Amino acid sequence: MQDNQPRTSTTDTLPEVITRYLTAHRAHDTATAITAFTREATVIDDGNTYEGIEAIGKWLSRSATEFTYSIHLTGAEQTDATRYIATHHLEGNFPGGTIDLRYQFTLGDGLIERLVIEP
Repeated sequence: MQDNQPRTSTTDTLPEVITRYLTAHRAHDTATAITAFTREATVIDDGNTYEGIEAIGKWLSRSATEFTYSIHLTGAEQTDATRYIATHHLEGNFPGGTIDLRYQFTLGDGLIERLVIEP
């Protein structure tokens, strides 16, 4: 019988590619963050869809400079063989000032092929 229950993960048990992306994104290191994605990856953030490495690179650059904020990982779980959720608490100068966001990762070939960011 297969265990299909989500498994809670800590930051040390998230796959390296996800921690690489999260660390680089937090440091506003777009060049490193982009290496975590497949060439055809899709990111959905704030109601917008970014498809392909070039569009994702522009999104990363813009999101690094649009607002000033702190971001803290508050939880992580593996939902199946290729899907992970990392929950973050953000505080900053964006509308509302604080928010908890779920970063939902789907991996393919050892890289991020889909990332959906939503409350």
